[in-house]
Amino acid sequence: MTSVESTSVQPTTIAYLDPSLPVAERVADLLARMTREEKVGQMMQLDARDGVEELVLGRHVGSILHTSPQRVLQAHDLTDRTRLRIPLLIGEDCIHGHSFFEGATIYPTQLGMAATWSPDLVEKMARATAVEVSATGIHWTFSPVLCIARDLRWGRVNETFGEDPHLIGELATAAVRGYQGDGLTDPTAILATAKHFAGYSETQGGRDASEADISRRKLRSWFLPPFERVARAGCRTFMLGYQTTDGVPITVNDWLLTDVLRGEWGYTGTLITDWDNVGRMVWEQKVQPDYAHAAAAAVKAGNDMVMTTPGFYQGALDAIDAGLIVESDLDAAVSRILTLKFELGLFEDRRRPDPARIAAVIGSHQDLNLEITRRSLVLLENDGLLPLDPAPKKVVVIGPLADDAQEQLGDWAGNSGQAGWLPDGHPRAMITTVLDGLRDHSPAGWEVTYARGADIVTLEQDPEGTHFPDGQPRPPVQVPCAPDPALLTEAVDAATAADVAVVVVGDVIPLVGEGRSTATLNLFGAQNALIDAVAATGTPYVIVLQASKPLVLPESAASASAIIWAANPGMTGGQAIAELLHGTIEPAGRLPISFARHVGQQPTYYNQLRGQHGHRYADLTQDPAYPFGHGLSYTTIEYTDLVIETPDVTATDTITASVTLTNTGDRPALETVQVYVSDLVTSASWAERELKTFRQVHLDPGHQATVNLELPASACTIVNAAGERIVEPGTFELQVGPSSRANDLLRAPFTIA
Repeated sequence: MTSVESTSVQPTTIAYLDPSLPVAERVADLLARMTREEKVGQMMQLDARDGVEELVLGRHVGSILHTSPQRVLQAHDLTDRTRLRIPLLIGEDCIHGHSFFEGATIYPTQLGMAATWSPDLVEKMARATAVEVSATGIHWTFSPVLCIARDLRWGRVNETFGEDPHLIGELATAAVRGYQGDGLTDPTAILATAKHFAGYSETQGGRDASEADISRRKLRSWFLPPFERVARAGCRTFMLGYQTTDGVPITVNDWLLTDVLRGEWGYTGTLITDWDNVGRMVWEQKVQPDYAHAAAAAVKAGNDMVMTTPGFYQGALDAIDAGLIVESDLDAAVSRILTLKFELGLFEDRRRPDPARIAAVIGSHQDLNLEITRRSLVLLENDGLLPLDPAPKKVVVIGPLADDAQEQLGDWAGNSGQAGWLPDGHPRAMITTVLDGLRDHSPAGWEVTYARGADIVTLEQDPEGTHFPDGQPRPPVQVPCAPDPALLTEAVDAATAADVAVVVVGDVIPLVGEGRSTATLNLFGAQNALIDAVAATGTPYVIVLQASKPLVLPESAASASAIIWAANPGMTGGQAIAELLHGTIEPAGRLPISFARHVGQQPTYYNQLRGQHGHRYADLTQDPAYPFGHGLSYTTIEYTDLVIETPDVTATDTITASVTLTNTGDRPALETVQVYVSDLVTSASWAERELKTFRQVHLDPGHQATVNLELPASACTIVNAAGERIVEPGTFELQVGPSSRANDLLRAPFTIA
């Protein structure tokens, strides 16, 4: 007889096993039956890559992450051997698709999706991802990211929705709706996670997880509003950032966690630390003397789930023995974790992997993927070469990223390093590179050839050692590759013989992600030399920038006929790019983030505070290379006749306005009409303009449309010197146009009384 059979009980005899009882009653009953060891274990989420038996049977963990498909079933079986048979929450970084399940649909990165400016598409992506993820026995995704990307050197820019709080809030709220579906009883729902709460991206020198030198007023002004939106929209979990703010780790920041999140916002969801936050207080930040004090501080601050701090288990028990906390201090956190498990129905149905569903849904959303990827491409420059004339041509595709399928997927996907069970990445046949796309989607009679042209990076061991003090691997040092004369000669010869060259450059996984910030924004390795060499041939060429974030191109790129930013475009990237080059789709992407001209311009975000001596450096303009909201079409859209129909309002009214758009070209367009507000005089320093709403409008060639705009006056707020968000009476400007650049915007005044 198995232990499961010997310990089985009738649901009617034990309250927590009775699904007819209210969740709160079941939680209270189970909590009363738990030992302190079981309570501590429930608060732990541990990495399952090295096995699960000790985690489940030895430490009673409440959750695991980075669980290979084979170990998901093993973990459930082990849980059924435990005394109380409390089900596991199984989490994974399903960031832009089911990242580490072979053959799942991998979309553009979050920054790429943000270039669609489409909450509808982001919600569809999250819904489709949840359908794939839930079939495989995963309950919890650590997505979406609500960090505001302001320093382009930071390695995690690709994971964000860009630089603007309003756009971030719109897209993140859509993602939460998609992940969580119709509620946790929906078998295709997964838990969404809003991260990284809060201000994690406001780094020192772009260095990942450094002190965020940020005031409470600044947090309230820009960094907290997107989180407040998703909290009120029902996002069930929040993940805490790594960083300290004013010297205090976010993990133990009472003001953020207790006063604001749980107090002002009334948030009742579950908090999870980021990777080893509790341990980092001991070995990295050195604000706690040992694991007992760190565990006690984390519990007192209101943390619920502690991610990958193995020392928390003994530390929390030692803290109880030392009187730093009492066992009942654990109860609030454990109750919130158990509540999630009951609401997901895991006590009745573990939601194990479902082979039939896996076969039906994994990788089944490529049509949606292609739609999102098409909409994510941003045409930065075009002298008229694009779309390419359909007459037969010789086209050479050049560059180290032109045919690199796995790098095209970006970070948090396949073999990007966070999981070990996909050493070769996602199936090559599912991925269309730029070379594939042009070979497969060019007109008959076209000749498409390829030359690599350059290498990017080699890796060397960090002189500090291969691992951090907590045992995690330390990223290697990235060494740029020098130009290879043979590769350059091959590329130059191919470009000279071609009618058009398509040069695909950008960055690669070793230069991207957590712990991989960069001191430069220039193209790495021999890529600048490659562009210089192709430019010198005189052959018309297009640059496709397949990059995790905005990068700086060399001066020779000014001679490019067109420049496309493709982010990391996911599995269907090559097809979408080929279609854009040929004009079978229209360019519709708009930048969710500003592009710098030089790394020394950091930061370049559009909504900076007013007030400085002059508007340029002594040696360089402060204007970005491409501003937030920028993106070209294959036609021209003219904005005229901005009219405010309600020029005098109160803070409880709605501002109504209209603007006329005319398509003066011969191609259709999807135009993103961007609506900014400028509060002309404020009691405390404020941004020159802020995005408040946007509309997307289809316009056929030669057609005109009047676009009606509505904006609650209550959205025209500032945060005053006392830290209060208010609408100050006075004169404002409505600014409407195709980008955030001042010269692109029509203006009309209104007053709030």
